[in-house]
Amino acid sequence: MSENKTLTFAFMDPPFESERTVTFFRLLDAALEKNANVRVFAYEGAVALSFSKQSPHGNAVHGHDCEEEAHPLSKDWVAALQQKAAGKGLAFEWINCGLCVDERGVNDVIDGCGRGGPPDLWRYASEAFNTLTIGTR
Repeated sequence: MSENKTLTFAFMDPPFESERTVTFFRLLDAALEKNANVRVFAYEGAVALSFSKQSPHGNAVHGHDCEEEAHPLSKDWVAALQQKAAGKGLAFEWINCGLCVDERGVNDVIDGCGRGGPPDLWRYASEAFNTLTIGTR
């Protein structure tokens, strides 16, 4: 890690289910804008955010094909944040809770996202300047 402060985020919401997901990604982006290293521990439904087999779709109700609908995919948001961090020389680490991954069958993730467990969250939080947990409970 660089000398920049490190922020840890623990997130539990699945993709596409609530506005919290968009807010979460905006917070990660804001942290990178402020030159903070970022560590993410995804658990519960959030482990699907980096699932590599997400695919865009059209919307027959609106009469849009896949390209016209331009539906954002969370895996692409994660990749864009990874690229932004790399471009700024910052660390961006993403660990998915392995138990949660197994429950949901979302084992295939994009490059740069790993598998771990609660000890990783403990390590992330212990080493961070600050930790933010976002969830439904």
